[in-house]
Amino acid sequence: MRLVFAGTPEPAVVALEKLIASRHEVVGVLTRPDARVGRGRSLRPSPVKAVAEKHGIEVLTPNSLKPGTEDGQQVRQWLSGLAPDAIPVVAYGNLITPDLLGIAAHGWVNLHFSLLPAWRGAAPVQAAIAAGDTRTGATTFRIDEGLDTGDVLATLEEDIQPTDTADDLLTRLAYAGADLLVETMDGLEDGAITPRAQDEEGASYAPKIQKEDAHIDWSRSAADVDRQIRAYTPGPGAWTLACGKRFKVGPLAAVEDVPADAAHDLRPSGLRPGELDIGKHGVWVGTATTAVRLAWIQPPGKKMMNAADWARGFNPAQLSQGADADDSDNERVVFQ
Repeated sequence: MRLVFAGTPEPAVVALEKLIASRHEVVGVLTRPDARVGRGRSLRPSPVKAVAEKHGIEVLTPNSLKPGTEDGQQVRQWLSGLAPDAIPVVAYGNLITPDLLGIAAHGWVNLHFSLLPAWRGAAPVQAAIAAGDTRTGATTFRIDEGLDTGDVLATLEEDIQPTDTADDLLTRLAYAGADLLVETMDGLEDGAITPRAQDEEGASYAPKIQKEDAHIDWSRSAADVDRQIRAYTPGPGAWTLACGKRFKVGPLAAVEDVPADAAHDLRPSGLRPGELDIGKHGVWVGTATTAVRLAWIQPPGKKMMNAADWARGFNPAQLSQGADADDSDNERVVFQ
């Protein structure tokens, strides 16, 4: 089949490369415009654009697909000229308007990183980890006018490991999902796929991540805190406040990960939610249930570092400078 691929970030690259290597012909790529990055704010192409150009594939980077706009008109003419049989989509990031849905015989086929109808929306991997799901997967479906509501074409399942970060899980799903997308293209061409409607009764939603979503809530259980941190690692990064200063927190250390000659359970008792205990056996923080041990922390203006190294140079008096003199937490640091 003739394919136009639509995608933008790194997780979409695997799918594009698999499609290029398949029996199908990728005749064009739709991706987001070059973005300014880094301190110098220089323009950089999307990861998908870089791969497409390496393979000599024609690329279009419209700001919008809306009809009536200059970009929208260009997209319609471009797609009509390429005459694709299907348009596979992986994390494209642009709204596909209803009038475009029928431009290819097999439609726009999205690879979504959940088992639909679970976790429709922009952040399914993060939502699954934060919710404590033990199983997820990937789904290919035909895009319609709803939010990830189209007919399912194929699925695969994937276990969520107890230590998975969003990056860990997304990486595995990107590779497995790329193969699923190729298999879906094969099945559509061969007539071997029967689309099936989604069950609305099992639908859940994963909206776009807001910065406040990654603000650690130490008043929740240790298990909840652990999942929240892993769900937002590496981006946007789980964070907490101490005396008005923001710290990022990396995935927690396993509670059992203590020196071999140490006591069986070194967790300090009686810590309030968010309260720190810094000792020779680690940096511990209270939660609603039991203390958890930090493995990584990023102080303001610095890089992520080992929590034990941070603790060796930690000065509570410096941290509390500028805090309210009546604040009872000045003597004992509490993450909020």
